[in-house]
Amino acid sequence: MMLPVLPPIRPMLSKAVTSIPDGASYEPKWDGFRSIWFKDGDDVQFGSRNERPLTRYFPELVEAAIAELPERCVVDGEIVVATDDGLDFDALQLRMHPAASRVRLLAEQTPASFIAFDLLALGDDDWTARPFAERRAALVDALAGCAPPIHLTPATTDIHLAHRWFDEFEGAGLDGVVAKPLDGTYQPDKRAMFKVKHQRTADCVVAGYRLHKSGDDAIGSLMLGLYRDDGALASVGVIGAFPMATRRQLFAELQPLVTDFGGHPWNWAASHDAPEPASARNAGSRWNAGKSLSFVPLRPERVVEVRYDHMEGERFRHLPQFNRWRPDRDPRSCTYAQLEVPMTYDLRDIIPGLGRP
Repeated sequence: MMLPVLPPIRPMLSKAVTSIPDGASYEPKWDGFRSIWFKDGDDVQFGSRNERPLTRYFPELVEAAIAELPERCVVDGEIVVATDDGLDFDALQLRMHPAASRVRLLAEQTPASFIAFDLLALGDDDWTARPFAERRAALVDALAGCAPPIHLTPATTDIHLAHRWFDEFEGAGLDGVVAKPLDGTYQPDKRAMFKVKHQRTADCVVAGYRLHKSGDDAIGSLMLGLYRDDGALASVGVIGAFPMATRRQLFAELQPLVTDFGGHPWNWAASHDAPEPASARNAGSRWNAGKSLSFVPLRPERVVEVRYDHMEGERFRHLPQFNRWRPDRDPRSCTYAQLEVPMTYDLRDIIPGLGRP
């Protein structure tokens, strides 16, 4: 591979801000796997945020890159799985399978798409030192003839349209809005862009905890639940960003609530080998593959308010953050009914042809 920009390279990152800034180029924030694509003829490599190659997991995208992208280029974008109900991050995660036969099957069953949003190199030219306004224009030209599953992200300099995208596109599973300085260069691994994401709160039941790696007298994470309409307590995620002093204080405070699995709503965890229900599978570990699911059960009597951005099915899409304790709340009142439900929005109204035909 002989390109002016070579792998591995870490993508440029975004800094979280609370409002959409003026005077930028605005794009939807896609919720998938960030990936920089390198193409030199038939030689294609897909990078990732942690520089681990993604190429082998998406054979259908390798074929598309060879067929659709310019002969020699480096393009930054997002790999997503698009469905009739919006972006499906869980299905995307399942594409990361070690078995080649399974990879081929998943490529047929849940095909992925690539949404391009920046240009790092084209032909023999390194574009990283050029302003984003020029890179965007060149990207539009370079991808003008591309067909699905390769797409160009929408972009605008109209801040009013960006606000509308922020409000509407969440219903299709998008994360918010990204703002890019028009004169900004491409800065690998630097937070040189801005992202605005939705922020909400939810009152959750604390149903268990895991110990901290430092020892058996400190909380590592608290396991959160919400009640469904049928009265079952669903596992929705974990919180764990506490100072060490707070971890030890919580450990002491929660000891009176420690119980056994006999009457606990998540008694599937009584045996590490017992199959747990689908709603609880990977409870608290979706962000850390391979982590043990064992935990200390608590009587579901304590309520905590957390901050979150959005849901993925029954669970928080990203790790929620501790906000405050809610001693005034009845744990049984912590239901899904409290959660704001975004207006449904069709992905194909954002990018025509995205997902299955």
